Amino acid sequence: MANDKKQPRPKAQTPKGFQDYFGVEVTERSAMLSKIAAVYHRYGFDALETSAVETVEALGKFLPDVDRPNEGVFAWEEDKDWLALRYDLTAPLARVYAQFRNDLPTPYRRYAMGPVWRNEKPGPGRFRQFYQCDADTVGAPSVAADAEICAMLSDTLEAVGIARGDYVIRVNNRKVLNGVMEVAGLSGDDKEAARGIVLRAIDKLDRLGPDGVRDLLGEGRKDASGDFTKGAGLAAEKAEVVMGFMDAKRDTGAATVARLRELVAGSEIGEEGVAELETIADLLAAQGYAADRIEIDPSVVRGLGYYTGPVYEAELTFEVTDEKGRPRNFGSVAGGGRYDDLVKRFTGQVVPATGVSIGVDRLLAALRAKGRTDQASAGPVVVTVMDRDRMADYQTMVSELRNAGIRAEVYLGNPKNFGNQLKYADKRNSPVAIIAGGDEFDAGIVQIKDLILGAEIAKNATLEEWKDRPSQYEVPRDQLVAKVREILGSQS
Repeated sequence: MANDKKQPRPKAQTPKGFQDYFGVEVTERSAMLSKIAAVYHRYGFDALETSAVETVEALGKFLPDVDRPNEGVFAWEEDKDWLALRYDLTAPLARVYAQFRNDLPTPYRRYAMGPVWRNEKPGPGRFRQFYQCDADTVGAPSVAADAEICAMLSDTLEAVGIARGDYVIRVNNRKVLNGVMEVAGLSGDDKEAARGIVLRAIDKLDRLGPDGVRDLLGEGRKDASGDFTKGAGLAAEKAEVVMGFMDAKRDTGAATVARLRELVAGSEIGEEGVAELETIADLLAAQGYAADRIEIDPSVVRGLGYYTGPVYEAELTFEVTDEKGRPRNFGSVAGGGRYDDLVKRFTGQVVPATGVSIGVDRLLAALRAKGRTDQASAGPVVVTVMDRDRMADYQTMVSELRNAGIRAEVYLGNPKNFGNQLKYADKRNSPVAIIAGGDEFDAGIVQIKDLILGAEIAKNATLEEWKDRPSQYEVPRDQLVAKVREILGSQS
């Protein structure tokens, strides 16, 4: 009889492009999302949780790759239908509004938070699963809804710990860009490919500079490796119209709007977009949102094709150091805009909508870079076990601490080596350890060790000072909760 082949053990590794999140990371994210939700709720938005799975038909042409439904998203076929993990939170909102529009108020104001999935090649800082945090208003045609989203985004950044002066929200309008395209001779269905090249070129201004963008607007550009990228084929005078658009920002919003009006003169859609920008600026100014928080900036184009009007982007302006030690601005953490055609796919009718999406991981990284996350309070008080026969007494202690609102746990590993218990408390980032053996129970006392202060003394104090153990206290058993609360208060 042949021996059965031994099955190889599975590799214990996270799949490429995915990551695991542990205690402090999850706690930090939850705390940040709670602050964001509080702002959204204050603005009158309601929470919505949609299914993680949508039909590919519902996602439609807004898939990353429409010709290959299993590319760009994680998709599979089931009963001759294609299903996919959601790749953002906006496409599911369009489906929900179309499905439940008779039951929902109009306008419908919702926020949503959760993971999304992209079946893309992973790379440094580029993951296949990541968190988004969205807020959208569906059914409001007025650009007052766009101005409100921008104001709410400003309040949100400040609520989570991004100080005024460390960010700016930049606002533009795709109608203005469409007007520039029209003036540059790029209107009409036959110019769709050229318009796409122009959009991508504008979006690369920071990386390629004006000369590189000008090349892409014309015949094309050859990069340092010799690779050639085909351009939009614009004549020089038409390319300068687009270049003038990117250079239209002035010292004040009013001056920028005036310059844009000059550039789109003769284009009805362009002039309509300029008027909308002017209205947004006036509405924000009336609420006290000056250019130090929100500004008109023609360089914002946003890559997605479904934007139809105002677009906005939140950029963090403080410097961080990259992996090569070079200083650079942190960059964008949120973006959005108006997308009046998205729900139309389901209903056949134009439904105005506007919204913003925050990159949760990016914003968390920014808060860590500024030292504005709550890592220190992560660990629980640990009740150590000196006598396993007194487990009921230890559980009573931990119950009293929890009932007082103090995070606490009993050590449930092997209690034989007391040193290992303190090592465990250290790994848990515990602020306090409770110590009680037979002698302490007989005397009606407990030992309470301030682990934070103890660690500082161990680093800085002389041996004699350490022997005095000023970080450990002996208190009557009935004063356990009060003393722990006092120590925690001194640490914070």
